[in-house]
Amino acid sequence: MATSGRSALLSSNSAGSRNTLENSNPEEDDGQNLWSTILSEVSTHSRSKLPSGKNVLVMGEVGSGKTTLVAKLQGVEEYMKGRGLEYLYFSVHDDDIDDHTRCNAWVLDGDLYHKGLQGVAVPVDSIDNTLLLITVDMSRPWNALDSLQKWAAVAREHIDKLRVPPEKLRELEHRLVKQFQEYTEPGTGEDGAPQRRSEEEESVLLPLGDNTLTHNLGIPVVVVCTKCDAISTLEKEHDYRDEHLDFIQFHIRRFCLQYGASLLYTSVKEMKNLDILYKYLVHRLYGFPFHCPAQVVERDAVFIPSGWDNEKKIAILHENFQTIKAEDSFEDVIVKPPVRKIVHEKEIQAEDDQVFLLKLQSLLAKQPAVTAGRPVDTTSRAPTGSPRTSNRSAAANVANAMPQSGQTSEGVLANFFNSLLTKKAGTAGPGTPGGGNNTPGTVRKSGSKLGLSDVQAELDRIASRETDSDLSNANETPATDGQDT
Repeated sequence: MATSGRSALLSSNSAGSRNTLENSNPEEDDGQNLWSTILSEVSTHSRSKLPSGKNVLVMGEVGSGKTTLVAKLQGVEEYMKGRGLEYLYFSVHDDDIDDHTRCNAWVLDGDLYHKGLQGVAVPVDSIDNTLLLITVDMSRPWNALDSLQKWAAVAREHIDKLRVPPEKLRELEHRLVKQFQEYTEPGTGEDGAPQRRSEEEESVLLPLGDNTLTHNLGIPVVVVCTKCDAISTLEKEHDYRDEHLDFIQFHIRRFCLQYGASLLYTSVKEMKNLDILYKYLVHRLYGFPFHCPAQVVERDAVFIPSGWDNEKKIAILHENFQTIKAEDSFEDVIVKPPVRKIVHEKEIQAEDDQVFLLKLQSLLAKQPAVTAGRPVDTTSRAPTGSPRTSNRSAAANVANAMPQSGQTSEGVLANFFNSLLTKKAGTAGPGTPGGGNNTPGTVRKSGSKLGLSDVQAELDRIASRETDSDLSNANETPATDGQDT
């Protein structure tokens, strides 16, 4: 019913409009012209939609964070990495016209084997809708300059193969030069809008510097330094100082000046400058307003838009150089650290304690017995005084006599001293009151009994041998005149 009512209303309005046109007067004509103007503006506004087919071609070394960077711009946390040429996108929304579109993001593999796939991402008919983004891994700054030059050469080679018509290529190059020259810094007003250029300033453009846009690719270039959170690691592990970081920035900015490129230091881990990167990309591709000024103070959050930099501003970095000169080679200053070889040592299993002790016991059993005391050297020693007498205490000669008495003497003496330390059950110790006789109790060892008479006989035999040896040595050595014999 509501639909039929609206149809009847439209029919009556149409009929009334025809009757009005037939019987028109000047006042009604003015009203009709007003409605025509409104309808014309609405139709024109409906046609002003965001353009489609814009492309961002991302290049960089393997592991430089290309896919992760684009995934963050897209707002995706989990993603699959591919090979060759990856396709991603990020959304673009215009609040003024309430329209949205997708910006294509093509990620080229870091292996040069796949560089021919650029033709899929950037065909000849979309060259004017393409932006080149080159990533630089700041965790490996010694590769930064070579990486930039390599990927810029890959892009240059591809553009040359496209065989863009010369007049179109000159138009693209002129557009970049004009954009570079017409750059104005954002104003200091509350809205942060860029400062308006006067008509005289717009008609007069400053010439480019000697080192500015000397390598014009015809497409906008943005250099993104990824993993800038690794700067603190470079300072701790590789002894980087502020002058080294300024030296790296000095060379990267000179490269960007040659290609008219913008420069951003980003960190996906710390979410630094990702919002500025997104706003700048849609600004360059879709013409959105952009109010972010250049940032050169923070060493890990640098942002330099295209058209802001020049040779004089880059030369300010020279003030921090102390041991480095501006003309020094990049490879000589930013040296790749030596690779630490990982040595895989063979794991040694420790044997069981009991097994080790058994082996040690068997080794000790094979060695000759070592007796206490200092060995006697009878060959080189000659007595200079009176010889030893036979009334020397037998106990004093035990230590010197033991090495010469063999295993039998050692066994006898060992049994004797053991008998002194052992008390027979129910009897007192030797030499103590109440012990009965003065002989110690017998000790059973190896099934035999040992008495004090056996020990005394052995001691007398050793003592007599020692006395005979000393007397023979004294007879062989004549007494010295003037000395007592």
